[in-house]
Order: sequence, then structure tokens, then C-alpha cells
Amino acid sequence: MNINKFFKNKTIVVTGGTGSFGTTMVKSLLKFKPKEIRVFSRDENKQENMRYDFNNSLIKYYIGDVRDYNSTLNVTDGANFLFHAAALKQVPSCEFYPLEAIKTNVLGTENILNSCIANNLEKAVFLSTDKAVYPINAMGQSKALMEKVVIAKSKNNSLKTDLSLTRYGNVIASRGSVIPLFVNNILKNKDLIVTHKEMTRFLMFLEDSVNLVFHAFLHGKNGEIFVKKAPSAKILDVAKTLIELFESKVKIKISGPRHGEKIHESLISIEEMSKTKESKSFFTIYPDQRDLNYSKYYVKGISNYDNLKTYSSNNSGFLTKFELQQLLLKTPIVKNSLK
Repeated sequence: MNINKFFKNKTIVVTGGTGSFGTTMVKSLLKFKPKEIRVFSRDENKQENMRYDFNNSLIKYYIGDVRDYNSTLNVTDGANFLFHAAALKQVPSCEFYPLEAIKTNVLGTENILNSCIANNLEKAVFLSTDKAVYPINAMGQSKALMEKVVIAKSKNNSLKTDLSLTRYGNVIASRGSVIPLFVNNILKNKDLIVTHKEMTRFLMFLEDSVNLVFHAFLHGKNGEIFVKKAPSAKILDVAKTLIELFESKVKIKISGPRHGEKIHESLISIEEMSKTKESKSFFTIYPDQRDLNYSKYYVKGISNYDNLKTYSSNNSGFLTKFELQQLLLKTPIVKNSLK
């Protein structure tokens, strides 16, 4: 299916448009010659920097907050499509301020949903995270609730807006991620801190996350969640490989997990696997269509439960040492620093 025909001469909203994902998404959307791309965020400094970096009249900048319904209604007025990336994402911040995570990630998403529906947008894709699966921290719990809000809203049969979701895990070299931190420490001859020796993470580039969102846009139906298959590695192996690549003598220290930090990333739970379809590169998780007629919950259960397993970073196949080296060498901060 040709995605170009969908975006050409259309108006597209990207919430959280000044973030790592948002700027990469805007760059990708410009290739399709849209009528207008609306970057929606509350950070005027990042918007100013983005104006200078892109210098493109097709991009319009909207100052606003997903917590404010009027500003979400304004930015979606006359738009065709929306990609919702605005969120509080830092685990420690959400642990200390859980109500702030709820205001942005849950209630803010409700505002976006209601605005998309009120303004009759054709499609909206909502970004979620691995932390929403078996959530142990406030960030993951708020994103799990966000997913439930989108799925619940999608059950309205009179909707003119298609609502779908994506989930992805660790994005290589995104803002606040571990690889830039490791590289900077190596360059400053400082030891690398790994919180747990068995900790694993999926590894994907920002471009992979954009491709996942495009896949959901093209194929998604109301309430469906899309997951892209991705390789994984132990964070300890990532640290060791970077030290070798930079021929550094820094040491690795194990500090213990941080507030609300998981040892492994899970992208699909056992319970969800019973309603998941697998293809070559993606998983599609279908929404639960049951209603409050409780008899359905007891008459029909999951028949193949014992044969199911989570899709997690510790059971999806690790990168070999050579594969991990090659992947890290493609990462801009590693490639540029080695020069």
C-alpha cells in the first residue's frame, strides 16, 4: 500500500512534535509533500530551535498543552491525521510525580481523542511503550491506562476517526537513553554505570519507530495495537562493546536498579498473546470486544494459555557480539565520536 497518497496535500498534527520521535516523524512526513504539518508542544525554546533547523514553511508551530482541551481542539481543527507522541516519559520523574503523569498521559490523551472526534479527523495513531506491559512504575501504569482509554473510545461504532496504537521499547540514542550517556562517559574517561548485570533491552532506531507508526497508520483498525519485532541485548554487553570500540580503559560498575526500573522490557503480555497475530516484522494485538455482559467472561476462556509466552527482551533472541558492534557503529553519536 502506497503511503504517499495518504499524506499528499493533507494536514497532519504531531503532538510532542519537538521530541526525539516527533522531529524524526516531521522529517519523514515532509517527504510526502503534505499541505501542512502542525507541531504541537509546550516548549517554545525547542520550537524555536526546530524552526531554524528545518526552515520549512510547511511546518506550523502551535504552543499548547495536551492537558488543555481548548488547545488540542484548536490544533486539530481542519486536520486530517494525527500522531500522538506527547507524554511524560522519564521513569524517575513519573515515580516522584505520578499525578503529573496521569494528567499528561491519561487525561491529555482523552483531550486529544475528544478533539480528533469533534473535528472528524480520519485517522489518529497513539504511541505507547513497553512499560505499559506488566507496569511496575507510574510511567508504565499511566501509559497502560492511556491504551485502555484509546481502546474504550474506539468501541464507539459511530466514530468517523480510526484510532490505533503502537508500542515500542528502547530507542537507540534517543534523548535521555543509555548509549549517549555511555559514549559521553567514555569520552570523559569516566566509569560506566550499569544498574543490573542481567538487564536487557530491545534495540531499535528512531526510524524503526517511525516505520512502525506508518505501518499502524496504513493497516490499523479501531483499538488495535501494533508492535515491531526488534533485536535485543544485555545492557552490560552494550557497555563492554562500546568500551572495545573506543579502545577505552574505563571500568563498568553495577549500581542496582533505579526507581521503578525493570530488568527486562516486555512488549506483549501472555494474556495479550492469545489475541495477537504475528507477521514477518510485526505483531497485531486485537482489542477485547467484550462488554459488560459478564456471562461471556465465564463461558469462554483462553484455550491455549499454557503454550503462550510474553514477547520480551530476554526471550526474543540476543544480538551476537558482531551484530551488536555493527548496530552500534551505525548509531550517529558512536560513528561521529569515533571519527
